[in-house]
Amino acid sequence: MTELSKPEIDFPTGPAPESLEIEDVVVGAGAEATAASTVEVHYLGVGFESGEEFDSSWGRGESITFPLRNLIKGWQVGIPGMKTGGRRKLTVPPHLAYGPAGSGHPLSGQTLIFVIDLLDVK
Repeated sequence: MTELSKPEIDFPTGPAPESLEIEDVVVGAGAEATAASTVEVHYLGVGFESGEEFDSSWGRGESITFPLRNLIKGWQVGIPGMKTGGRRKLTVPPHLAYGPAGSGHPLSGQTLIFVIDLLDVK
């Protein structure tokens, strides 16, 4: 499998979506992730309104592995069905990310955009 390079995210136009948006940028051909999977991913996260990067495994220079059930709801819903080798863009509204503004997390109240490369499924 050819590893993809760090993604670029175009600044979004229009209002933030009310529901989860899932867009396959590259469709993988490997094993398919399920809700019970542990996934190895590279990802980039930016704020919808600001366009500012808030987190990136690319920035740390290494992928990360974790059980899908431990992640934000937007990932729990948006990654199953994705296949290894794929790249998927998720636009995640606050209620599927870190909750409404003021709920304690620095990203609460924000719509977030993630580009996720699925490297492995366990």
